[in-house]
Amino acid sequence: MTGSTPFDLLAIEYDAQFTQSAVGTAMRRAVWRRMDVRFSPGQRVLDLACGTGEDAVHLGRRGVRVIAMDASAAMVDAARRKVAGARLEAEVEVRQLSIEKLDRLDGLHFDGAVSNFGALNCLTDLAPVSRALAARLAPGAVVLVCVMGPLVPWEWLWFLARGDPGKAFRRLRPGGLRWRGLTIRYPSIRRLRREFASAFRLLRTSAVGALLPPSYAEPWATRHPWLLERLDGLERRLETLPPLPWLADHYLAEFVRP
Repeated sequence: MTGSTPFDLLAIEYDAQFTQSAVGTAMRRAVWRRMDVRFSPGQRVLDLACGTGEDAVHLGRRGVRVIAMDASAAMVDAARRKVAGARLEAEVEVRQLSIEKLDRLDGLHFDGAVSNFGALNCLTDLAPVSRALAARLAPGAVVLVCVMGPLVPWEWLWFLARGDPGKAFRRLRPGGLRWRGLTIRYPSIRRLRREFASAFRLLRTSAVGALLPPSYAEPWATRHPWLLERLDGLERRLETLPPLPWLADHYLAEFVRP
């Protein structure tokens, strides 16, 4: 397939490299714990930049109705196959649509929304996205966004130990990091809160990968499964305790529409 976004080329290997990895499984399970708290069977939830549909299928299996959207045709194809394989077509609808085009969902309203694992890092300005999203959410609706943060001690130590300071501190570059034609931004919790402030109130932040290693440490994690399990358990107990959310590979921000 000829790709139209940088993520088309990642779709084939994404699940093998992240979703099904030891680190990726632990991180996604941490986000699912909060999704299960916030979203109930029968609610309608919007999944922004759904990727291969892993989160949409999880919600669909719990009886949550989902519209899952992604700009990448290859990701959409993978998500539709996954939904069909789980026999969840009645619960989950997958559409090819970018986050910037939320206005094309006119007439649809949702009880909540989720955006997992860095999709919002690919956007330059989140304030108009937050306003467009709020227009499609009921009062009291909760939005969960999992964002890559700027300060990651695991990353500093990992790449400095390998003699690569450029990668160690890449998230601190002014203006963001160029990747396959995109600019990847790493907003702090304070900045994300400010960009959502016109339409949402921040309820909770938690660490997703402060004690857990980043996904590129998968070879280390598979050699030390007992240590990965202990780090995961400790992180879940301390996930909201400062400064962990500020020092995580990803942080999960939970907003409410007033």
